Amino acid sequence: MTRWIGFTHNGKAGFGRLEAERVEVCEGDLFGENRPTGQVLPLADVSVGLPCRPTKMIALWNNFGALMEKQGLSRPEAPLFLIKPANTFRPSGAVVAVPEAAGRGLYEGELGIVIGRSARDLTEEEAADYVFGFTCVNDVTSAAILKADASFTQWTRAKGLDGFGPFGPVIATGLDPEALTVRTLVNGRERQNFPISDMLIPVPRLVAQLSQGLTLEPGDVIACGTSVGSGPIPKGATVEVVIEGIGTLSNRFE
Repeated sequence: MTRWIGFTHNGKAGFGRLEAERVEVCEGDLFGENRPTGQVLPLADVSVGLPCRPTKMIALWNNFGALMEKQGLSRPEAPLFLIKPANTFRPSGAVVAVPEAAGRGLYEGELGIVIGRSARDLTEEEAADYVFGFTCVNDVTSAAILKADASFTQWTRAKGLDGFGPFGPVIATGLDPEALTVRTLVNGRERQNFPISDMLIPVPRLVAQLSQGLTLEPGDVIACGTSVGSGPIPKGATVEVVIEGIGTLSNRFE
């Protein structure tokens, strides 16, 4: 397993492999040819940034069995999703300002799939070759905005505010997603704990179905959807999304 991290050091952005508390600096293309530079930095000496720069984040709705049963939903035949814009992206450690109009944001801990190659119209058998790795996502939502107008459910605005799509802290490769568990903690108290094996559309099928007529670019993130336990974020709270093998995405919300 390799854990890739994006960082800033002495005002310069870079990427590298995270080993324990050290970063092995690399050069080249994260999703193409890259090589170690020979420079190794203590993690404490760098500012953690986004591990990649997606062109889009695709966020799933109704993709876990437990939540489907709790809300009395039907099993979807195809992925139900929205796209979060780039202004939502924030790295682990960033403080997110929740605007007054949004009320209290809702946390949604999720597994993120990171695409490694340009992909379109994939078969399920091909899809695994286009997955670079996995990351942690907090798909933040404003419930107050979502249903403020009875004539139109405002998915894009409710989930598209600045800072409402934190992900990171790394991209981990070589993981079996079916063996992973997502935990969400609010001020240190566990609020979500669910297995990825409960996903209604597993990773290869999900990537293949999303690629039908929709080009997935290197670095794009697919937020796989959340399960039971999502709830409001108290003002000033720290929300952590923890996935063993990937790490902890931590953000404070003000």
